[in-house]
This record gives sequence, C-alpha cells and structure tokens, in this order.
Amino acid sequence: MEKLDLRSRVERSVSRRTFIKGVVATGATVSAGAYVLRSSGASTASAQGAVERLVTLRVNGQDRRVDVMKQETLAMTLRYKLGLTGTKIGCDRADCGACTVLVDGVPKYSCSLLTHQVRGAEVTTIEGLANGDELHPVQQAVVDEAGFQCAFCAPGFIMAMVGTIQESPSLTRDEMAHALSGNLCRCADYPKILNSAMRAAEYMRSTTA
Repeated sequence: MEKLDLRSRVERSVSRRTFIKGVVATGATVSAGAYVLRSSGASTASAQGAVERLVTLRVNGQDRRVDVMKQETLAMTLRYKLGLTGTKIGCDRADCGACTVLVDGVPKYSCSLLTHQVRGAEVTTIEGLANGDELHPVQQAVVDEAGFQCAFCAPGFIMAMVGTIQESPSLTRDEMAHALSGNLCRCADYPKILNSAMRAAEYMRSTTA
C-alpha cells in the first residue's frame, strides 16, 4: 500500500474532519427541521381531533361547567369534580350497579359512561331526588321498609328503582327482582330491597293517580 506523506495525510484528515462536521451540522439542521414539522403537524392534528375539556353538563336540573378529561367517566366527574358523592364507585366495571344514575330518565352505570357522552342529556343523581326536606317516594319507601343494611349500594338501587318504576309502575315482585338484577347488594338484603321497591311503586302510583 502506497504511503502518504505528512502533508497528504493532514489534508486528508482535515478533509474528513470537515466532511464529518458538515454532515453532523447538516443532519442536526435536518433533524431540527423535521422535529419542527412533526411538532407542527402533531399540533394541527391534535387541535383538529381534540375533545373540548371545559363542558357544560345538566345535572339535577342545573347546568354545571366542569373540566373533563377525554377518557373520564361520568362517575369520576360526578364524585370528584362536582362533589356528588352519593354516586358510589364499587366494581368500576359495570357489574355491581353502585354507580347507577339516571340519564334522560333511564338507569345507567356511570362508571361505564364517558362524561362527554352525556353532554346535552339530563343527568339525575341521588342528590337530585328529594324536594327540599321532602323525600322522593322511592327514598321514603326505603326508609319505611328499612331496606338496606350498610347502604353502600342504596343510592344505585334507589336510582334503578326510580327509573324502573317510572317506566313500568305495575311490575310484579318477580318482575321487579328481574328489573333490579343489575344491582348487587353485598349484605344480601334482597328481600328488604324488594319490599322497598314494591312499596315505592305503590307510593309513586298514588302520587300520579
């Protein structure tokens, strides 16, 4: 292999060094440009596909303005953003019914509903049932029948009863048991719960007669 003199080796090394520095500088410039372009594109896409976080919800007859994350459930919003802690979070996977609320009068598991899904709907929680000091007929029936033991599941059951009786006020006991089967009681007070539900149906029929 032909030997290079010192001058040639210096010129070659300088040339390589210059070349490498140029590549690094150019690469950095390109990378920075690409980053800016990607960031700009991401921001545009994000803005186009964004879900508005500050929303207005109709809850218990009032419009409530609240900051809601994209994947936030209604149960989380009600309890931790609006302070409506009567809505319980039990299983958090639509099994126990402790989080049941009414959405446009229909019982729904609030742990499996995104808050953004109920925009424009009327949401009713256990706090929205009583009229001042006057209990809702279902609440009064539960008190009269001593329907629950620990009562953790009571708000969800009561909301399910309200929605069910409003839809079908003359159910038999077996039909009522089937209608409320989506709610679970860890204390297994089902006979007393059904007593409450049947009494509640009587009260609600008398108020609408």
